[in-house]
Amino acid sequence: MTPELAQPVIDTHVILRSGDKLLFSQRGGPYGYGRWHMPSGKLDWGESLSAGAARELLEETGVAVDPAHLRMVQVVHHRQSDTVDRIGFFFEATEWSGEPVNREPAKCLGLEWFSVHELPEDIIEYPKEGLRGYLNDKDQLTEHGWK
Repeated sequence: MTPELAQPVIDTHVILRSGDKLLFSQRGGPYGYGRWHMPSGKLDWGESLSAGAARELLEETGVAVDPAHLRMVQVVHHRQSDTVDRIGFFFEATEWSGEPVNREPAKCLGLEWFSVHELPEDIIEYPKEGLRGYLNDKDQLTEHGWK
């Protein structure tokens, strides 16, 4: 018997960085309501990781980034539940155009810049693991939620 193949959800996360400041969005939807995370979303079928990350950033914040200017800095394999796991690819963006605005008010309560030295306390665990790996410059793979 052939084992069942994994079918993880593939997410992209963008760490928009300006000096020591990082852009966070505050969740407005049912998952993680009121908590913080970086601009992120699911990869669309037929889309490259960097193109998906650039698309999600633009859709959520109005900030345009060339996918070639995104640097992959961390991967998180996250066990969300007994039936769902996710693989999140975290990209750093330091060159972009536009000013961040909340383009998804039904999903996002607001956008805010935070210093890497004074991050919000209530970051959702899964993206927090990717951010922690990035800031600590540790191995590029974090496995989170696995027993």
